[in-house]
Amino acid sequence: MTAPEADPQGRTPAGRVRFATFNVLHGRPMRDGRPVPVPAGCRPQAPLVHAVASLDADVLALQELDHVQERSGRVDQARAAAEAAGTPYWRYASAFPAGPATGPGRVPAPDGRELRLYGPGGLRQGAPGAGESVASYGIALLSRLPVRHWRARRLAPAPVPVPLRTPGRRGLTVSRDEPRAALAAVLEGSRGPFTVVALHLSFVPGWNVRQLLAVRAWTADLPGPHVLLGDLNLPGAIPGAVLNSPAWTGRRGSRRTRSGAAVPPPVRGWRDLARRPTYPAHRPLVRFDHVLAAGIEAGAATGVNTPRTAVSDHRPLVVELPL
Repeated sequence: MTAPEADPQGRTPAGRVRFATFNVLHGRPMRDGRPVPVPAGCRPQAPLVHAVASLDADVLALQELDHVQERSGRVDQARAAAEAAGTPYWRYASAFPAGPATGPGRVPAPDGRELRLYGPGGLRQGAPGAGESVASYGIALLSRLPVRHWRARRLAPAPVPVPLRTPGRRGLTVSRDEPRAALAAVLEGSRGPFTVVALHLSFVPGWNVRQLLAVRAWTADLPGPHVLLGDLNLPGAIPGAVLNSPAWTGRRGSRRTRSGAAVPPPVRGWRDLARRPTYPAHRPLVRFDHVLAAGIEAGAATGVNTPRTAVSDHRPLVVELPL
């Protein structure tokens, strides 16, 4: 088989799609593992948009994005990232609306059980009267390829707090989990439609496994191949083992929804395509960020990379696939 011809300007070869996942830590500049201010004279979003543009990804999953929050200059980070990446098809999803915050943190709004979803064309889902001016925190999925169908889901938080290491603080901080969101899109590839899933799972051990299995079931009816991108808060080979685990069928040996409809069997044959550590960014030791795929031949992934950027405590993870 002939290798795809290289582009002299470094762009993705024809017939291949460049995927990336990046936990951007709300675009916070970092140096040697410590937060630093945005450079003087720069707009608040400048470090984030430069980092996103540098990836030149055709499909990009972003986690820990702020939406019009004070700590990040009240910028719509998803929209800024989409413009920088040249991705006309995108959605931002948040299960964590935020109230007014005067400090560097965020305050959950009373309607924290809602899922908000918006992108080009305005609000797609949310509370009556809600809009793009509501401060929140979430994920985004950006694409240069046309999108046939979007899907979004809220993932409930773990019920108990756990100790967590926080950038810029010494030791461990007892933290409550946050509601999460998952996004799925059916894209038009050069070889036909395929599904991309973007998510950011809980940091609570066991609960993130439960969330990953829920997402696997939730996307089982979408067309393959399937590509899953995100910060899963699960190290190493664990996500692949979870995704390839047998489905629980219950005592009767079949799985059905509450309405009685049959549940599609889970997608199997997941491959871990990019085994590179991404955390912490200044000295990567752990694989929390993953690109996994089902329906992709072994050895099909190329261009695996974890480039340095000026933002976040994670490095982005990049891979190219023939889709």
